[in-house]
Amino acid sequence: MMPTLTRALLVAATLGCTALAGCGSMENRQSETTAAKKSDAAHHETAGETVDDSVVTAKVKAKLVDDPVTKAYQINVETFKGTVQLSGFVDSADAVSRAERLAKDVGGVKDVKNSLQVRKTEG
Repeated sequence: MMPTLTRALLVAATLGCTALAGCGSMENRQSETTAAKKSDAAHHETAGETVDDSVVTAKVKAKLVDDPVTKAYQINVETFKGTVQLSGFVDSADAVSRAERLAKDVGGVKDVKNSLQVRKTEG
């Protein structure tokens, strides 16, 4: 496959999985929202915020896929209330900082928690 087609397929698969994951967990988050409304009417997550988190996750993953340094397939991305959590293993310290920088540049990202670790090479 051509590299461009491969990248396009990976982005499409990532976006599809993210959308499905967001929809699948939406019911649980709506239950959490109902509980939050009861305990604190001023502070809760709406269904719109849940969808926004899924969109933010998809956008961050797409940026990581497009970047040759970050190797997105090694990075797990999760978003909750605008805070992006990056985890997994990368090949260099440059990839750790670059992934965080790319995530921070995505619209809708309020904060980035970077738990990426540099993979130790055998040798």
